Amino acid sequence: MREKLTHHKANQYSPLSLAFLGDSVYDTLVRESLLKMANMPVSKLHSLKIEMVCAEFQSKVYDAIISELSENEITILKRGRNATGNTVPKHSNVVDYRKATALECLFGYLYLTGENGRIYELFNYILINLSENIFDRSE
Repeated sequence: MREKLTHHKANQYSPLSLAFLGDSVYDTLVRESLLKMANMPVSKLHSLKIEMVCAEFQSKVYDAIISELSENEITILKRGRNATGNTVPKHSNVVDYRKATALECLFGYLYLTGENGRIYELFNYILINLSENIFDRSE
């Protein structure tokens, strides 16, 4: 079993390092939810996953969940959003990319601190409130 970090230790990681981990956590949750939703060809699963992990969608998630976050979670989110040094992909804009990085930073932080229940709570909120158009196209 992996060791969870204290909030103090987790805060010592840079926001971009937390986002590096959080990207994987979020991506895994998306893949799992799509797989459980329906048995479909892998190419379709991949296309739907891309829609949910792109910066534009994650930026919408950022805007939607901010009112659901604790003060500490908002602080982590803002650290991720304000992180410097990340380059913006051609298919995204700076605002969306920074918000996506912030979301990934939050998921990485929650993972490191062992707050899996909170991760699932936030991800279920995303599924319920933001992904209906994506899941409608799965059929």
